Amino acid sequence: MKMTGAKILMECLLEQNVDVVFGYPGGTILNVYDELYNYSDKIKHILTSHEQGASHGADGYARSTGKVGVCFATSGPGATNLTTGIATAYMDSVPVVFISCNVSDNLIGKDTFQEVDLVGITMPITKCNYLVKDVKKLADVIREAFAIARSGRKGPVLIDIVKNVTSDTAEYEFLSIDKHSSTGRIKQLLNRASHNFTPPTPDMIDIQKLVELIKESKKPLTICGGGVIRSKANKELKEFVTKIDSPVAITVMGAGGIEGRNKLVTGIIGMHGTKASNIACDKCDLLIAFGCRFSDRVALNPKTFAKNAKIVQIDIDRAEINKNVKTYHHIIGDVKKVLELLNDNLPTLQHTEWKKEVFEYSTETIYDEENRNGTLTPKQILSSIARMLPQDTMVATDVGQHQMWAIQHFRFDYPGQLLTSGGFGTMGYGLGAAIGAKIGNPNKTVVLITGDGSFRMNLTELSTVEHYNLPIIIFIFNNKALGMVRQWQSLMYKKHYSQTILDRGPDFVKIAEAYGISGNRVTNQKELEETIKIAMNENKSYIIDCSIYIDEMVRPMVSGGSNISDFIVN
Repeated sequence: MKMTGAKILMECLLEQNVDVVFGYPGGTILNVYDELYNYSDKIKHILTSHEQGASHGADGYARSTGKVGVCFATSGPGATNLTTGIATAYMDSVPVVFISCNVSDNLIGKDTFQEVDLVGITMPITKCNYLVKDVKKLADVIREAFAIARSGRKGPVLIDIVKNVTSDTAEYEFLSIDKHSSTGRIKQLLNRASHNFTPPTPDMIDIQKLVELIKESKKPLTICGGGVIRSKANKELKEFVTKIDSPVAITVMGAGGIEGRNKLVTGIIGMHGTKASNIACDKCDLLIAFGCRFSDRVALNPKTFAKNAKIVQIDIDRAEINKNVKTYHHIIGDVKKVLELLNDNLPTLQHTEWKKEVFEYSTETIYDEENRNGTLTPKQILSSIARMLPQDTMVATDVGQHQMWAIQHFRFDYPGQLLTSGGFGTMGYGLGAAIGAKIGNPNKTVVLITGDGSFRMNLTELSTVEHYNLPIIIFIFNNKALGMVRQWQSLMYKKHYSQTILDRGPDFVKIAEAYGISGNRVTNQKELEETIKIAMNENKSYIIDCSIYIDEMVRPMVSGGSNISDFIVN
């Protein structure tokens, strides 16, 4: 059947079981939006206030559901506004297909109004990208893009379509991705698309070598990284650490890869890691890292990182092996598959004395509970949230002190429960991600933990929250400063608070009212908990502006380049 490129795009989205798209229209993508009008009963479009908000919405949707997120944008500034969201998804291995439309083919290269080389711009921050100039190739490009986004190490893919392709016509044949109805053609297509993106089957010789290393170890430590989340290997990891009786430290991206309340969990590891995690890393004789790339926030000094241990890295991406930390042994493969093979070949072990040594150190930071000058403490806010909201509440964060406090104090239980920008550190990520999570998980409670610096960056998405009636509770940790940068200035820059004090608007409660959202400012725990009750009972979006002390710090802290147990703040 002959169809326009715009209609082929809609049909291909249905092939991929897409029912939600985040986006913002504009001139070059109007043919697509005109066709989307005819598919409004099958594909729900979430109109955000800004393309960056749409990109984070698609990202949060993907992280929280495990599906591929989809985002639309027009050319020029519409397309370039996506780049922060694309980079965020790329750094955290999130499967999102970004679809933009460029100027018509005959206008490419002529500095046409709103023309931009988006393929060139996004090449370093996508798994793959395409410029589609032939409508006959459009369907297969879309199918490849989805296959690549979800295969191997997941990540974002960009499709830039010139405008005339959306109005040109070509023959289209429906090809389901359902394996029971797949034709030889679609299987061939997916196999071609997955080439160089699908990890090899783990080598049994490598598996057996690790089994022997584990048997020989007296002081094993396991690291749960983001790869555990992406492969949804939480059950397999729990079986593994239970079987070998190993303490397990968690990276920021690994939160939810094992239940935070598990008695073997030592807390997060790295720059703001717990004493138990960081000291265990220093003392262990075998370090087994699942889906962890050993970034500079974990392996602060690669030369001294786990200096007494044989380091073993398990990762789906060969490029991550030995990139940051030299390993003794490694296994390339999907974390879930590797764990299944290890669990099938490991005996039950005990490391009672080692655990006793590790858990003599704190697995959680103890913060002062006394209010300072009419302010709340981070622990008071987070303990109230944890106590009063359902245990399976999804938590989106922005980036900064509030992010670290949330990850330190909440106990995440499953993959996708925490939505945070770990690799790119994107301030302004949280609200869009919370929107995506709520759209994808309408029956779950969703909260945003943010700071006054981060929240002001994308607070225009409050209009999206209000319009779609999304009951997201927003907790602003308001210290009237760029808190994490100020902390560094306090500790390492002689308290030169250069451009980090936010002694200015907006009034967040009044901002909430302007968008038709309820809000309240709280300065003590009683006010906070009364407001949480109201927000939960009304089942509407709510902003809770929490006043905290300007010089409250994230503790512990190890400075960049230092040995992981050299704490500068305890």
